[in-house]
Amino acid sequence: MLLLGSGFATAHAAEPSLQDALSKLAPHANPKVIALALAATECATAQGQPPTDRLAVIDYSKPSTEPRLWVFDLAKRKLLYHELVAHGRNTGENLATAFSNRPESLQSSLGLFRTLGTYDGHNGYSLRMEGLEPGTNDHALERALVIHGAAYVNSAIARQQGRIGRSYGCPAVRNAIARPLIDALKGGQYVFSYYPDARWLGSSPYLKCGVGRAMTARLAAP
Repeated sequence: MLLLGSGFATAHAAEPSLQDALSKLAPHANPKVIALALAATECATAQGQPPTDRLAVIDYSKPSTEPRLWVFDLAKRKLLYHELVAHGRNTGENLATAFSNRPESLQSSLGLFRTLGTYDGHNGYSLRMEGLEPGTNDHALERALVIHGAAYVNSAIARQQGRIGRSYGCPAVRNAIARPLIDALKGGQYVFSYYPDARWLGSSPYLKCGVGRAMTARLAAP
């Protein structure tokens, strides 16, 4: 019995952390961004938000020509999607540089979002998102910032014009994977949109808990 218990403890201790597991699944992702996304979701749960099984991470510091959206199954420790994702028309060309919470800004918003339900609209099958950060993304519903498919999100356009097409602020994805990706994220999952914006990093209510605070300081440093 002692030997069995000791072996179990050793195996349990050897299991990688969730952050390490996700970073291994997504070698092209910045591990600090993954750590920040996990810290934000943990902080949100500690502040009363329901727990979640799925997490989408968007790293807007990467160019639009690179896949910069990762969707993880946290419970099963699996990478479900690694995809191109559009940013807003007024957020930048290939590189994102400007973000906003203002209606009609045609810019992307940063921070932590929680997904709601789906609907069929002007852009087809779409997923509503609720922005959880006051002053940063809490106008997401009013602005109709949703995940949807778009023909302008494809690698051929990226090769032709040096960037993929841009949205009105929505994190649009390829039409071919829009429906299954949306179905994986619908109904109360988290979406974390990152950019090294000092104001947001310093003000987000979900980056002030323990690990998130320390990681924010590292990412905000010049």
